[in-house]
Amino acid sequence: MDLRKIKKLIDLLEESNLAEIEIKEGEESVRLARVPKGNYSPQPQMYAAPQFEQRSPAPMPMASPSEAATGGSAKPAGNDQPEGHVMRAPMVGTFYTSPSPDKPAFVSIGQAVKAGETLAIIEAMKMFNPIEADVSGTLLAVLTESGSPVEFDQPLFVIG
Repeated sequence: MDLRKIKKLIDLLEESNLAEIEIKEGEESVRLARVPKGNYSPQPQMYAAPQFEQRSPAPMPMASPSEAATGGSAKPAGNDQPEGHVMRAPMVGTFYTSPSPDKPAFVSIGQAVKAGETLAIIEAMKMFNPIEADVSGTLLAVLTESGSPVEFDQPLFVIG
């Protein structure tokens, strides 16, 4: 929103007897509120404490002591993830395998990929960030479902 528009809104608020004004234009919004002149002491507001759902944290996979000592694979036992280069999420966001819901996926399992080729996108703060292959090879697995949230360093793809 333009600074001149905001200044006009401030003038409008000062000239009127309104206590506050809120304007929305598309995704942008401005809310202006004024405090009455004189000795103003606001009445204390009572708010209900937010209720949070208690969840136990997901168990973190850890390497066995022998794997840690030998520098072996940090892959948890019993995981049916194929061997190969693991592409990890560079950021927190929402993972998508296609540019839009009505378009085909960027890549599919078994497809040859080149370093620098877009494999997916991660939406973070309304920005769509391409996730590009950092090695060439064959896409062996997609480890995350499209439309699901991802954490930093979460495994996304395996390239062999």
